[in-house]
Amino acid sequence: MRFSKLFRADDKKSELDEEITAHLAMAAAEKRDRGADAETAEQEARREFGNAALVKDVTRESWGWLWLERLLQDLRYAARQMRRSPGFAAAVVGTLALGIGAATAMFTVVDRVLLRPLPYPHPSQLVDVSEGEPGGNAFWYGVPYLDLAAWRSQSKSFAQIAYYTFSTGRSFLGGTTASTEISFVHVSSNFFQALAVGPQLGPGLPRAPESFAKSAAANTIVLSDTAWRTIFAADRNIVGKSVEVNDQPYTVAGVMPRGFNFPYDSHAPEAWSPLLLSQKDQVRKSDSSMYSVIARLRPGVKLASALAELNILQKRIVQNYTDPDARSFASHVQMAPYSAGLVEQSTARALYALLSAALLLWLIACVNATNLLLARAMARQRETAMRSALGASRWRVTQQLIVEGFLLSGTAALIGAGMGSALILLFHHALKSHLPFDVPVLLNLPVLAGLIVLTLVSAVLAAAWPAWIASHAPIEPGLRQGGQQSGTSRAHHRLRGGLVIAEIAMSLTLLAACGLLLRTIYALRHVPLGFRTDHIIVANLQIPTYRFTRINADSDLYEPLLERIQHMPGIDGAGLMTEVPLGHTFRMTLSLYGDAKSGHSTVQSNFKAVSPNLQSVFGFHMLAGRYFNAQDTASSDPVVVVNQAFARAYAPDQQNLSKVLGMQLIKLGKGKESKSGTIIGILDDFRQASVSQAATPEIEVNLPQITPTSGFYTVLEGIAMDLAVRTQRPLSVAIPEIRAALRQASPELANSNMTTMDQIVEDSYGSQMLAARLLEIFAGCALLLCVAGLYGLLAYVVSQRTREMGVRFALGAQREDVIWLILRHAGTLVITGVALGLVLAFVSTRFIRSYLYGVSAHDAWTLAAVALVLLASGAVAAYLPARRAAQVNPVEALRAE
Repeated sequence: MRFSKLFRADDKKSELDEEITAHLAMAAAEKRDRGADAETAEQEARREFGNAALVKDVTRESWGWLWLERLLQDLRYAARQMRRSPGFAAAVVGTLALGIGAATAMFTVVDRVLLRPLPYPHPSQLVDVSEGEPGGNAFWYGVPYLDLAAWRSQSKSFAQIAYYTFSTGRSFLGGTTASTEISFVHVSSNFFQALAVGPQLGPGLPRAPESFAKSAAANTIVLSDTAWRTIFAADRNIVGKSVEVNDQPYTVAGVMPRGFNFPYDSHAPEAWSPLLLSQKDQVRKSDSSMYSVIARLRPGVKLASALAELNILQKRIVQNYTDPDARSFASHVQMAPYSAGLVEQSTARALYALLSAALLLWLIACVNATNLLLARAMARQRETAMRSALGASRWRVTQQLIVEGFLLSGTAALIGAGMGSALILLFHHALKSHLPFDVPVLLNLPVLAGLIVLTLVSAVLAAAWPAWIASHAPIEPGLRQGGQQSGTSRAHHRLRGGLVIAEIAMSLTLLAACGLLLRTIYALRHVPLGFRTDHIIVANLQIPTYRFTRINADSDLYEPLLERIQHMPGIDGAGLMTEVPLGHTFRMTLSLYGDAKSGHSTVQSNFKAVSPNLQSVFGFHMLAGRYFNAQDTASSDPVVVVNQAFARAYAPDQQNLSKVLGMQLIKLGKGKESKSGTIIGILDDFRQASVSQAATPEIEVNLPQITPTSGFYTVLEGIAMDLAVRTQRPLSVAIPEIRAALRQASPELANSNMTTMDQIVEDSYGSQMLAARLLEIFAGCALLLCVAGLYGLLAYVVSQRTREMGVRFALGAQREDVIWLILRHAGTLVITGVALGLVLAFVSTRFIRSYLYGVSAHDAWTLAAVALVLLASGAVAAYLPARRAAQVNPVEALRAE
């Protein structure tokens, strides 16, 4: 019956009206039969019946669902109010949409990068395990097989202990049309059991125990869903077929489910193959094979207890080491959740800082909307008083105003979601460059839930307070015809003024952070890079390592490629380098251990291979000696070039750095053919990894002198190489021609990523640039909301004090006096807000200290500049209402008195 009354409410109301009418008619007829006239009978019948409207309410309450009926009434009324006051509705919706949109965009990024659960069951049980000296950065190193085998047999804290290693060099999987670069990982037999994920097709890798002899299972492979779909067109019969990885045959044993990947931050298609143990795995030495270890804790086991157990076991295990250095290194075990190593701490801190800034903007938007709704509630006080006088309860009045706030917030949330997606799309390139995972534009369930929460909280913050104040306002002043509204009381003025002060203070905090980051970017842009960046195209070559393991890559690939490109029209120069300055493709570090007798110190140095003509492309400046030339060949004596930072670090006591010339460093050959490279030149320092970091020691070897017999051949020539081309031709013309030359050299090179050196420099500004650009938007919106809030408050004050202005003019006040009165009121608010904001900025800007360069977190000039911006903006916002107050006609203002 209740459901029938809910869906047939109008019919039931009609029936109730007919029933009451019939009851009154019968009562009146009974009184007429007793001798009363018709009019008296009807009046007495109504008087005895009582309040018909109250009877209807009581009756409908007995039906149930009255709350829903009233809610629908309030929604319809709120929609009518929005249509009647489109300007007010647009102001509130636009204000909240800015705050909700910024918060939604940043929460989407944080959810994708920091909060999204890993695609494995119970991911909190997965841990990374490694060895190293106490206090060392052991996560860069792996674990020898004999140690992890001992952990497996003796540890009680783990359900599974698996290990893996990545294939050396680049790997290419042959598909139906062409070879595609993949992430190729060699894993233990229990690897997928440790991750608790099985294949969607096929049996997966064999569960055979580890063996030091080659088995049939070694040439099986499991494909990721992405590789299966993109390379083999989702062939359902792929299991059992033979595919080629680096020209080696593998039998497909399975396809993993969609969404599964390992490592989690892999962007390329993936494949996994059983790991084959070698003779190096049977001993514990410094040159033993090292593996990355991922383990799954048993349910209920804490990480600390598992780590304590392994360290106790490790004390016994290290006694089996014969090498003292290897024993010292393996003496300590480190463990951390697998999810903790996916995102760098600096990136996480930057994202949380930006999320805080977005939430601060959202809070400013809520305060502004609260101010608008409070003014609206005071303007409608007579309507509210009339409702209360007619019997509406305070909760009923409050509910109606809150429903209006919810409708405005819901509309703002829809617009804000679109604005948040647009913001992510606008910064897609920057996000992709500086974050480990791609950020989707579409909202997922967690973000949608967060959006709903933001909407509800926004409505409560913006509407509940004004609704409560309006419902508790006295009725009599609101009903007094021609009297002043109680909304103009000093308490309400102070309340709205306090909200504006809070807006100004929070806006200054955002402006200060933005100003500091902008000064950081300015300082970074004026740092001398030490090389030219103009008109340089850079191609990150995808080197097919397996093709050049036994042949000379320089003579068979690099030299013909450079010869072909240098003879193209419009090319001024071309060169090769394992990693261009400020690049992030492949970085190799070489440790040179000093000799106490010679006085040389131990130096950690960048290690790069370059072609002789690279100096003409980048314009590197030589401090002493010379750069490589055409006479430095594979048959000549090996030579190297170092930078000034290396010369200072390796020979700190030498006043003249040119004395470093002629020193012999590393050996570039094997066995009897090994020869030490002689330093022939010292480069002036240039920025290598980041614009904000000073130059570090660097050794450059001549690419033609790195042959297959050299110890560094595979890593210097076969993993990564950057091609730098200087040209005056337009990018739209030069890039296709360069890509065609790469395709002729090797088909895999045609898919190499192309960019410009200017873009690499722009990307190298990293999180500072991303944070600065986002804060520009957040701070600009905050300033706009702050000015709008101040203007709205002063405009409302002028409208409420119109009669006062008329009286002042009638008593002889000048227009300048009235203008000064309004400006003085505004000045009090702005100065108070700025003072409070400076305190907040002084406290909060220390959290971004690690992202600043060339400016301190408490830079006085920046704080003064943003304070002046707010003061000037406040003056502009106050002048317009002040001028309107000065134009009040005293006759019109006093006519109603």
